Amino acid sequence: MKVSHYLDAKPIQELPGVTKRVVIGADDGAPHFCMRVFEVEPGSSTPSHSHQWEHEIFVLSGRGVAVSEQGETQIAKDSVVFIPPNEHHCLVNNGNELLRLICVIPLVD
Repeated sequence: MKVSHYLDAKPIQELPGVTKRVVIGADDGAPHFCMRVFEVEPGSSTPSHSHQWEHEIFVLSGRGVAVSEQGETQIAKDSVVFIPPNEHHCLVNNGNELLRLICVIPLVD
């Protein structure tokens, strides 16, 4: 069992204004999934992209917009987001405070 604080994980700057921390992953012995915590500063967004795997996201704090090919959907604290495989997407912080979220993906080679 591993118990830690998310701030113990090394911060990785994905883009200016976007920090990722891998809090549980292959290095912890997790063979199937990777849990990351993202922090998106006001006015910033995650990269716009798509890939072959799904995302499960839980918003811890802040508010923003989930953007996909179908348009924009408002997200806020306690929102849950499912992004299916191959769907082009990004998350935008359009609020005044930090948008913090948990994102779980399968481990991929």
